[in-house]
Amino acid sequence: MSLPSNIAEGYGRKTTTEYMRYLYIAYGSHCELETQVSLSGDLKYIVPEKLNSLRKDILEIERMLKALIKSLEGKHSNP
Repeated sequence: MSLPSNIAEGYGRKTTTEYMRYLYIAYGSHCELETQVSLSGDLKYIVPEKLNSLRKDILEIERMLKALIKSLEGKHSNP
């Protein structure tokens, strides 16, 4: 919930600087989720097949979030 909520909140701030700030906060939430999923796997709360699927989804979300941040950094540095 934290990751999409931070993206939405940043978008609602109406400035690129604020949006990027919240995207970085969302990236931190992504890192937390990645850690929690890994720990859940280590503790055998998630079966290996589901763990692999979750990890693939998490990597895809990371890729999309990084691409969004990179696209906004280009616009932000070139006003």
